[in-house]
Amino acid sequence: MKRIKTGIIGCGKGAHLHAQALQNLPQSSFTGVYSRNPQTAQAFAQKYGVEAYASIEEMAVRGGIEAVIICSPHPAHAEGAVRACRAGMHVLVEKPLASSLQDCDAIIAAAKEHGVTLGTVSQRRFYPAAQRVKQAIEVGKLGKPVLGTVTMLGWRDQAYYQADPWRGTWEGEGGGVLVNQAPHQLDLLQWFLGPIDELFGYWANLNHPYIEVEDTAVAVLKFKSGALGQILVSNSQNPALHAKVHVYGENGAAVGVQTDGGAMFIAGMSSITEPPINDLWTVPGEEHLLEQWQAEDRELFERINPMVYFHARQIEDFLNAILRGTKPLVDGEEGRKTVEIFTAIYRSNRDKRPVKFPLEAEDAVDFDGRFLTC
Repeated sequence: MKRIKTGIIGCGKGAHLHAQALQNLPQSSFTGVYSRNPQTAQAFAQKYGVEAYASIEEMAVRGGIEAVIICSPHPAHAEGAVRACRAGMHVLVEKPLASSLQDCDAIIAAAKEHGVTLGTVSQRRFYPAAQRVKQAIEVGKLGKPVLGTVTMLGWRDQAYYQADPWRGTWEGEGGGVLVNQAPHQLDLLQWFLGPIDELFGYWANLNHPYIEVEDTAVAVLKFKSGALGQILVSNSQNPALHAKVHVYGENGAAVGVQTDGGAMFIAGMSSITEPPINDLWTVPGEEHLLEQWQAEDRELFERINPMVYFHARQIEDFLNAILRGTKPLVDGEEGRKTVEIFTAIYRSNRDKRPVKFPLEAEDAVDFDGRFLTC
């Protein structure tokens, strides 16, 4: 098997999960890293036995690196990704693809212009429980999906926001729970139910006065299929509770995945405490499978390092797409859809009206609807 020379741009806490995956995948020859902070890059490179490069361009030219993972803070995704594309490297971007649609479009355009593969990290699509939901929908076990819900009730304390200076700020993080914690569940909702027609939403900061960004958001959606949807995401519930995505069909059956349970996972700061499982399954004749699947998923969870394993599955899919000349499961366009959803909530809250899809980037001073101007 051909091994792709791989690297990482941005050496923060979450980058360590990717480094461990890149070291162990047979498709990867993990070679080097780059960070805007040379000292951070050197320490990271020493830990993993790779080289620290002085620039993104040097990674490609001198290092011969063919594919990189962007692990920098969200507002910096576009700069690193566009430069990597221009240097001829394939690019996998940590979620979300960017914090604004303008940045998403710049990344997608650069990848197309330079003929490189672009992907977005959404490793929860690779959970067996999430894939069972997707398969059930595709083969018609629900009839026509008519309702989808996202419920993510979690907690982030002051120590979390103080762990890195960029956290909890518009400039450094690009947003709050919508941009950082909820993208995985928003991605699953649109993956399961398809294109969105319109959305109405609100966001607020309920109990985190020491941050600038939202800690809670709610929205109702209408999908182009006619299905309805509901989103409730929050970092304001102490202790952390769960994250769930449920889909209901016209035949009365329902399926769902609990992607997170117990304390919410924080990359580089905490571990996954409970396995992702199907928590809802009422497909006629298959109700008995729920207990079996939960047992299988718990056994897998105990056997692997879940913090690395599912990142590795997505990176493997991305590298295989490069080798085969195909699209990865979560490409740049799929990543943009998640940014569309949270941008629509920001704009709807600003304008106090539903937002129609698809969304175009705004060239405005209010950061795509985050700053109230109406």
